[in-house]
Amino acid sequence: MWAPALLALTTFADIQPILERRCVNCHRKGDIGPMPLETFAQARPWAKAIREAVLSKRMPPWFADPRYGHFANDPTLTEAERKALIEWASYPVAGRDVDVARRPGGLPHMNLRITAPRPFRIPAGAEVPYQFLILPLDTSIPRWVSAIHLIPKDRAVVHHAVLYVRERSDPWLRSATPGVYFTADGPSSRTTSDILAVYTPGSGPVTLRLGMAKLIPAGADLILQIHYTAKPKQAAVDQMQVALRWYQGQPTHRVLTLQMGNDHIRIPPGDGDYRLSVSGTLPQPALLLSMLPHMHLRGSAFEYQIAGASGRVETLLRVKPYNFYWQIHYQLAEPRPLAAGARLLLTAYYDNSPNNPRNPDPDAEVTWGEQSWQEMMIGFFDVAVPPDMDKRHYFTRP
Repeated sequence: MWAPALLALTTFADIQPILERRCVNCHRKGDIGPMPLETFAQARPWAKAIREAVLSKRMPPWFADPRYGHFANDPTLTEAERKALIEWASYPVAGRDVDVARRPGGLPHMNLRITAPRPFRIPAGAEVPYQFLILPLDTSIPRWVSAIHLIPKDRAVVHHAVLYVRERSDPWLRSATPGVYFTADGPSSRTTSDILAVYTPGSGPVTLRLGMAKLIPAGADLILQIHYTAKPKQAAVDQMQVALRWYQGQPTHRVLTLQMGNDHIRIPPGDGDYRLSVSGTLPQPALLLSMLPHMHLRGSAFEYQIAGASGRVETLLRVKPYNFYWQIHYQLAEPRPLAAGARLLLTAYYDNSPNNPRNPDPDAEVTWGEQSWQEMMIGFFDVAVPPDMDKRHYFTRP
């Protein structure tokens, strides 16, 4: 019986640059991808899976509507890249491919790594309230930060994490013991402190643009807020790590992470197209850098729009479908100027019907809540402002 020769027309030397551009940001040791794809030896066992993921366009994950905006971190494959990956993955061979593998790039260099002093244990099937952890810093001088990476030990149980900067004069959570996990309910859990980074499923390191940085003032602490979601039948252990890279010199812009949300959620049972909105005007001019929508398992789409003084509404980002397991930080290819007084409009859509395969219970009325079987509506966005402007001054209207 005749069979075609399994001769790879495309070698690993041809596809490795594609993997580095489109895949290795997640698929490297210690990051969110389930397996590293930095070398031929790592990629070859996964050739069939690579081929299927590329053919189905399931990977690389990206959910922004291409009609709106251009994004620096868009990993969408070109047609030439798709063909090369499919050809190599159809007929991977050993031999010369092994010799051309490059040295793995690894994670970005960081100046400081802080690991939670002790692990946190998550019992099987448990409902775990938000955990807080104070990480003291020896910051006798202000520190500008150019990259931040929140690294869970077990990503499967981390619903989200927020890293806050608590300044020396801030009374928030002062009665809590540093280095010990604790809960904070009601008003005591809320803060207006700066956000250094947000971790969500599918997120990786945050690297800021050249000339831009976030500030940790002298005497500040870091406070982690972690939401754990237990595995149904298996206990788990997590121990979060925070990695920071210092900015060398004085930046031209300070980056602030802002957010808008709506807690008034009441999704009727079976409703397949529930809509929720929130809006606000920008008090000062700024440069818009990125957007990160956050909902839970019933989220189906999310829009960021802006209305100028003339009333014209422009869509900045439309995420559809929204995927709870890949909550991507959409980084604009070029910063977008935002005028003072411009109105930012955020709209979230939810599918509480039986047609949503991730829906925990289509017969339930869904309200706001911290657990993934409840719902949230938050739109995070990063803006760049003058380096001497903090969040309080940004929200002081002229």
